[in-house]
Amino acid sequence: MTNKNDNSLTKRSQTVIPGGIYGHMAVRGFSHTLPQYMAYGDGCRVTDTDGNTYIDFMCGWGPVVLGHCHPTVQRAVAQQLAQGDCLNGAAPVMVELAELLVDTVAHADWALLAKNGTDATTTSVTIARAATGRRRVLMAKGAYHGAVPWCTPVTAGVTPEDRAHLDYFEFNDLESVRAAAARAGDDLAAIIVCPHRQDVHRDQELTDRQFARGLRELCDRMGAALILDDVRCGFRLDIAGSWESMGVRPDLSAWSKAIANGYALAAVTGTDALRSAASRIYATGSFWFSAASMAAAVATITELRETDALERIARAGQRLRDGLAAQASVHGFEVIQSGPVQMPLLRFAGDDDFTLTRRWTDEAGARGVYVHPYHNWFLGASHTDADIDEALERTDGAFAALARR
Repeated sequence: MTNKNDNSLTKRSQTVIPGGIYGHMAVRGFSHTLPQYMAYGDGCRVTDTDGNTYIDFMCGWGPVVLGHCHPTVQRAVAQQLAQGDCLNGAAPVMVELAELLVDTVAHADWALLAKNGTDATTTSVTIARAATGRRRVLMAKGAYHGAVPWCTPVTAGVTPEDRAHLDYFEFNDLESVRAAAARAGDDLAAIIVCPHRQDVHRDQELTDRQFARGLRELCDRMGAALILDDVRCGFRLDIAGSWESMGVRPDLSAWSKAIANGYALAAVTGTDALRSAASRIYATGSFWFSAASMAAAVATITELRETDALERIARAGQRLRDGLAAQASVHGFEVIQSGPVQMPLLRFAGDDDFTLTRRWTDEAGARGVYVHPYHNWFLGASHTDADIDEALERTDGAFAALARR
């Protein structure tokens, strides 16, 4: 694949952007073949600045749940933009979206809107502290809850004081949670947890039902808030909330990514018991009231509610998982596929440093399949059987190339 334009943009960026690019979008940190810059997306495909097209299994790192440039969402955004986006007051669509969230999310009695996942998790923690008058927050070791000092995985510029009131437990280990809660005592404000373990550089781990129920019981007993960080999973696994199938409902949920099919938006939903606290904190931003993003969310959630989109995502994910397992076996490799099929991750057995997995994802990228070696992938409703089968034809070539080395 050609990369002339991508190389030029990369070189230019290094003069005007610290590091050339930053955060999880720094592609060269995980791939030698995928492009740094993209020109456009359509359905389940993205095209780079050199005209190379990829079958996309990252979906904008999660936000694109219906497909890039989904026509229903695009029409809703265009209609709202024709009326205005950043106005002096909230647009009526804000109330419409909040009503829709309350009607859709099983535990929700109210909703606050923001711009990104870090906003939502941080606001959730702030509400919990305001409601309880306490300071301590428990989170799983290695869990990602955002990119600000209290939770960022990179500690440059972070002081010990930023995390003075955090404590940690092992995911799916209820005894370690109880021990951390005992250390917090009467100062425990909240436990924040992801729907399943999705840390990078390791296999994903599904949640044990008894662990989830144990967290709910512990929070009830100690008067703390249970916060479900549904930023990454929300509106892809279960539209009512990612722990709904386990019969566990949080006090607060943080949402972003798939809420608006790629438009910048986040939300916090909560129960009536936390309504007063949510009204007392100061959480705002000039762009938090962007009407176009809210219109996109109304269109996205409505589409998810009224169609079989979530079922199609699960079917596509299972088809991909089965196909990759068969290919690996044929070519003599043992692979581990973890996480929900809608948010899969593949690595080679014994490849603890991800060297072999990186080589395979590079081979896949060179053949026009966009996957990641150590961050979970995402599937969307635009992935058809034909798209999955075409992707599998290309990944078969990636396995074959690896077997020849």
